[in-house]
Amino acid sequence: MRTCFQCGQEIPAEQTILREDECPHCSSDLHACRNCRFYDPASSNQCSEPQADWITAKERANFCEYFDFSGGSGPRERAPDSPSARDRFKKLFGD
Repeated sequence: MRTCFQCGQEIPAEQTILREDECPHCSSDLHACRNCRFYDPASSNQCSEPQADWITAKERANFCEYFDFSGGSGPRERAPDSPSARDRFKKLFGD
C-alpha cells in the first residue's frame, strides 16, 4: 500500500507518479523525497541511494532519477525509543 507522507491517505498502486503529480487528498507533491523508498533521515544525505544528488526540500517535488514510491504507510521517522547519534557516540567512546 502506498500512502502520502503528508496526509497518510492511500495512493493507487497502479498510478505512475510523475514529477508534477499531487496527492488527490491534500495536494502535496507526490514525487518528493519523503514519499521515496530511499528516504532515510538517519543517512548522511537523508537518502539511502548513494548516487542520488542532495535535495534540499524533502517535501517538495524534485527531479531525482532514483525516485521510487515507498510501499510503507505514513511518514518514516526515527523510532522514539531508538538512540540518537550523540547517544551512540557517547556509548562508543565514553563521556
